[in-house]
Amino acid sequence: MKQYLIDTFRFNEQANLRLLNKIKVLPDGEQCIKLFSHLINSQDKWMSRVLNNPEQTKMDWWTPIYAIDKLDGRLVKSVDSWVSFLEGLSDEEINQTVQFIGYDGVKWEAKIVDIALQLNYHSIHHRAQIQTIIRAQGFEPDFLDYIGTKYKRLG
Repeated sequence: MKQYLIDTFRFNEQANLRLLNKIKVLPDGEQCIKLFSHLINSQDKWMSRVLNNPEQTKMDWWTPIYAIDKLDGRLVKSVDSWVSFLEGLSDEEINQTVQFIGYDGVKWEAKIVDIALQLNYHSIHHRAQIQTIIRAQGFEPDFLDYIGTKYKRLG
C-alpha cells in the first residue's frame, strides 16, 4: 500500500503539472487557479494535521490562492513532503491513526493511509472539474487518464 500511495501521489503530480500548462493559456483561468490552489492547500493542511502542528487550525482549505507562476513549485513542494513522509513509514505505520482538531474545533482521528487516499482521490476529482472548465472555454483538455501512462501502441 505504501508504494501504491507514493506512486499515486507522483502520478497525480505529473497529471496536474500537465494540466497547469493548459490552465496557463486559458482566457479566464481564475476558477482553475482557485481549484489548483485548493489542492495544494488541502495537501499542506492535512500534512500539518498529520504532523500535529498546532498552526493547522489556522490553515484554510481555499486560501491562499497562489499566482499562476507559483503553482507548479507549490505543487511539487507539497507532493514532495507527502512522498518523503510516506517513505519514512513502514507499511504497518501507514495504518496508524493520527489525531487532529477538525473544522468544528473537536478532536478527530483518521488513519494515515486514509488521509493519503483521500488526497489522491481529491486530486482526481478536482482535475476533472478543471478539465470541464477547460472544455467550456473552447479548449480540448489533455488526456490525463492513468491508463495513458501505462498502455503501449503496438501497431
